[in-house]
Amino acid sequence: MKLIHTADWHLGQRFHGQSRHNEHRHFLDWLLDTLDERAPDVLLIAGDIFDVTNPSMAAQSLLYDFLIGAHERLPQLTIVMIAGNHDSGARIELPAPLLRRLNTHALGRILWHDSGEPDVDRLMVPLPDSHGVTRAWCLALPFLRPAEVTGIVPDASGQVVGQEGEEAPGTPGDSYVRGMVRVHEALFKAGAQKREPGQALIAMSHAHLHGASVSEHSERPIVIGGEESLSASLFPEEIAYVALGHLHKPQRVGSDHIRYSGSPLAMDFSETHYPHQVLEVTLEGEHLKEVTSLPIPRAVAMHRVGPLPLEDVLDTLTGTDLPDDTQTDLPREQWPWLDVRVVLDAPRVDLRPLIERALKGKAVRLVSITTRVSQPQPSQQAHESLDALGPADLFSRTWAREYGEAPPDEVMQDVQTLLQELLDDEPPEETP
Repeated sequence: MKLIHTADWHLGQRFHGQSRHNEHRHFLDWLLDTLDERAPDVLLIAGDIFDVTNPSMAAQSLLYDFLIGAHERLPQLTIVMIAGNHDSGARIELPAPLLRRLNTHALGRILWHDSGEPDVDRLMVPLPDSHGVTRAWCLALPFLRPAEVTGIVPDASGQVVGQEGEEAPGTPGDSYVRGMVRVHEALFKAGAQKREPGQALIAMSHAHLHGASVSEHSERPIVIGGEESLSASLFPEEIAYVALGHLHKPQRVGSDHIRYSGSPLAMDFSETHYPHQVLEVTLEGEHLKEVTSLPIPRAVAMHRVGPLPLEDVLDTLTGTDLPDDTQTDLPREQWPWLDVRVVLDAPRVDLRPLIERALKGKAVRLVSITTRVSQPQPSQQAHESLDALGPADLFSRTWAREYGEAPPDEVMQDVQTLLQELLDDEPPEETP
């Protein structure tokens, strides 16, 4: 049996305010052709399908057009997709009855029985081969938000002692991790009981594992400051393959069969130095046979100039390294993105006009300018632009300046939660 593992599409992402609709469409067209060529039995999409919980109509059209196209080309293909932390679980599940006609299973949230046990039966998806014989089971667990799993923790006797809204003993991060571990373990136990001899178990989860590498500038702050990360040892030996989403850098975690596929597009200039891919997973009976990386062609290049002194930056921008708009056949939506980093002796109010003038006639799209001062005054710290600081870092520095010490952990947890809510409430962009 053959599977394709992908994640973190972030359809609808605004890149420094600019639409990436054409880049996402290029990726999905490539993925359709790849599915046609490789003829897998299953496509796994491990969350963060959209970039915000309220995606634009254009972003939703990209997804549903892709699902229809995949079904038309490969009617026997089973697609399983889960919600990530950027997604609305309810929105992902809303068209589920219709999507099942396309052989697609959409899972967005965890439900609970009155007994306090998670409803794991709905999260187990049979994976048939091209002859319709079930060869594996996908144990599909969407992103678990704190409100879904905290306060529903059993005591030593197995009785549920907390109710929604109540905090279990320990830190909020402890309670959250216990809740996530409990749901994962319940699902794995049910899957082991469900499968028959010869059938493989595939786990798909949108989570942060201990030791995994996070993209510094492009990924949203982890819900509780990183305290919600799980151990790779959570996945039992019976699991043949673990398809993960959430982190943008493709990587193994602890073992060759536990993998993040990574994002198909570089979400920021900090993500241009590693490859972007989908993974082809081959199973032999109950066991993993092989994992193959399928590189994704980049539709739009991403260039960075600097950090350099201003004169050197201007010389580079006016030089021959950047193509002239009269010497390229690329349409404007495929012109490279450009990030410019400048080292200044002192702040310059005319910096942007100077850079834009140097770029006149160049076939690039300037999306970011960041600066730093090379020689700060003795009484001052080195200048950093607001663009170079995240909101959480800015809050932390302001707190330390006002109160003489770093903010308490519980304050930063509240800040991270508020930032997540603000990002989730971003209005949709209706035009590509």
